[in-house]
Amino acid sequence: MALGLLGWSATSSAAEPPESEIILFLGDSITYQGTYVTVIEAALITQYPDRNYRIINLGLGSETVSGLSEEGHAGGRFLRPDLHERLDRALKQAQPDLVIACYGMNDGIYLPLADDRFAAYQKGITRLRGKVIAAGARIIHLTPPIFDPLPIPDRVKPHDDKPAKFFGGYNDVLGAYSDWLMDQSEQHGWTVWDLHGDMNQALARERETDPEFSYSRDGVHPNAAGHVVMAGPVLCHWGLKTTEAGTPVHDQGEDIFNFVQQKQRILRNAWLSEIGHNRPGVAEGLPLAEAKAKAAEWDAQARALAEK
Repeated sequence: MALGLLGWSATSSAAEPPESEIILFLGDSITYQGTYVTVIEAALITQYPDRNYRIINLGLGSETVSGLSEEGHAGGRFLRPDLHERLDRALKQAQPDLVIACYGMNDGIYLPLADDRFAAYQKGITRLRGKVIAAGARIIHLTPPIFDPLPIPDRVKPHDDKPAKFFGGYNDVLGAYSDWLMDQSEQHGWTVWDLHGDMNQALARERETDPEFSYSRDGVHPNAAGHVVMAGPVLCHWGLKTTEAGTPVHDQGEDIFNFVQQKQRILRNAWLSEIGHNRPGVAEGLPLAEAKAKAAEWDAQARALAEK
């Protein structure tokens, strides 16, 4: 069954995606994982193989848009990176026409809702938006993914008195962040797509038949099925269709997906190394020109299959 038939809660009718765009994805480790980005790009290539979409994934593990970092993060080895340290370089070098940004999971620092942390998130998102628009690009905000305490009962806490553990009600914090973003859509005309709401609804549906179901082993990072749900708002708004597994609706859909995934993985680390960042432990990418050459081969193979 195609995702377009699964009842995503898009707030506007589906339309074609942009004609020809450099589309930059920004986010934390969930975006760095990249599966939802691959789902979207593979569907774009399959339905529009003649369009010159260039998808750049600049997700970075541990990153926030708020500039905050909790006590003992990464065992005290490093603070969380701040998007704004690298944003100007990313916009200058990638030169996107469109930015799709997904932040919030790390921004509440896994603690209860607090005015200062919430304000830092709002300020960071507003600053991000301003810089993207000043660079001549458009921006789509995705509300944050869900936090699920069910699979990690030994790592959650009821309050904020134990560093290195998660606040059990943290998904409600993310819900507040999501509500604020949606309010900006209604009050100020921002383009905001409600990934958080879709994931909550999808999880609730699954738990009707399997109370132990989860999209995440660690409560934070979605598995492949969770990434398919994450892709849902973009697929729906752009009229893109995939199978329930997230592969394009095509006889060669799995192969197309695999070629795009290889392409995205090699470009991701190359772009991160080219632009630079403050996050230790990220694999060094190939020189960007070399990565682009290898990626072009996989892109051509994916497009050739899509045209059959």
